[in-house]
Amino acid sequence: MTWRYCGDQLKLWRTHAGLSREELAEEASYDAEYLKSMEQGRRRPTLRMLRVAEQMCGAHGMLEAAYEYLKPEKCPRHCNEFMDLEKEAITLHWYEDLLIPGLLQTEEYARELMIHAFPPVDDETVEARVEFRMERQRRIEAEPTVLFSFVVYEAALRTMVGGAEVMKRQLDRLLERQELRNVSVQVLPVGRAPYQAFGGPLVLLETAEHETYAYSAGQGTSTLQSEASNVSELAHLYGMIRMQALGSEDSAAYIREVAKGL
Repeated sequence: MTWRYCGDQLKLWRTHAGLSREELAEEASYDAEYLKSMEQGRRRPTLRMLRVAEQMCGAHGMLEAAYEYLKPEKCPRHCNEFMDLEKEAITLHWYEDLLIPGLLQTEEYARELMIHAFPPVDDETVEARVEFRMERQRRIEAEPTVLFSFVVYEAALRTMVGGAEVMKRQLDRLLERQELRNVSVQVLPVGRAPYQAFGGPLVLLETAEHETYAYSAGQGTSTLQSEASNVSELAHLYGMIRMQALGSEDSAAYIREVAKGL
């Protein structure tokens, strides 16, 4: 809707200034069909297009100001509420079954996932989301009183994201994070996983007000739960999974062994 509204304004200002689509497109070094797609909301109006239209149409800053609302979303919309809570969490417990938890990903691993996201996104959105993920990770070192525990199913260590070299560096990152005093990384080997571990990822977090939430994400959707009985049930599930995981030292040895085989 933001694209459509901005595109419609672009068309209205162009028409009011007596400019043809071809004239405006040529000045901005775009094809007229490309500009038409912007005006119809099928493409996101670019900053260059808005600036050129601003000057040629005399829009008094109104068109260029729209770009602030066109910037790519830092994360899928269904994750926003969880992200807000994560920023304030004092304790976070995270279980992942197929991929490395986002807070432990290297930049190249994260970018590989973003590039192949579905539905596809443009390069600007990829970079915005990668930057946001790296920004989220800074709390781990910046706030040593915040506790982070991660349980990673063995499949996530072996899922080949970006190739062997990318995975080697990713596994090294897990070992680096594990050395921090506020971080725990445990591996759940294939042979020790309870059936309940196959139900997908799970995040539990506690806020400074000691409210607890449970978050789970699936294909294009997510669920954030605050009702005490539901959160308690998922906390017990996490505890069950964590009990079957290796301890910190054994997990580190396991990660090194997987890295050697890449």
